[in-house]
Amino acid sequence: MKGIRIAMWSGPRNLSTAMMRAFENRHDTVVADEPFYAHYLYKTEIDHPGKEEIIASQSTDWAEVADMCTGEIPDSKPIWYQKQMAQHNLEGCDLSWIKGVTNCFLIRDPKQVIASYGKRFPVENERLLGFEQQSELLKRVEDLTGETPPILDAKDILINPEMMLKKLCNRIGIEFSERMLNWPAGKRDSDGMWAPYWYNRVEESTGFNPYLEKEVYLDDELIPIYTRSMEHYNLLFKKRINNE
Repeated sequence: MKGIRIAMWSGPRNLSTAMMRAFENRHDTVVADEPFYAHYLYKTEIDHPGKEEIIASQSTDWAEVADMCTGEIPDSKPIWYQKQMAQHNLEGCDLSWIKGVTNCFLIRDPKQVIASYGKRFPVENERLLGFEQQSELLKRVEDLTGETPPILDAKDILINPEMMLKKLCNRIGIEFSERMLNWPAGKRDSDGMWAPYWYNRVEESTGFNPYLEKEVYLDDELIPIYTRSMEHYNLLFKKRINNE
């Protein structure tokens, strides 16, 4: 099958939706918003806003969704950008389908992620944050391809979005488009039905916001989760696309 299928593996409270906006604004790209979300909610019974509607809006069959992600690209576009959440990969799920996509990773400082996630949900364990799953996926992709896939850190993107997006496009073999840097504000038909609960700020945005350093303090009970998450984050961070 022709075309490139980009699986951008992120975790929660990252730049994942803004990155989806950047790719969607290209003329040659169609996007998919968290295709495994319904499966994740159905299997874990985690209580997220709009849970029942989300489960009704997507397939909860892992194999069916995996086949879709590696199948024909919608709208006959040459590029399919898939916003994938690493935490949606539950133990025992067959990941052989990732051979059929171009895997990329989006990471963010765990302290920032934990602080942001904790405003919405209890941070009960590190697997809710996706860092462990990202490092597991990285090893699998490296074993499959013999190469380190593109890894981007959210801070680097916010500091210099044009440079980092150019580097990403170069790594995955597509032309950079200036349209990736700015997009119209508002909703998108391609947004998941959970958008009203999560996408307020993205819907107001017209590009990547400038990076602002934030001082974050974590409660003592979150330090073990932070420490374990940092171990996985550092594995990816040291292999990221450099910001120079």
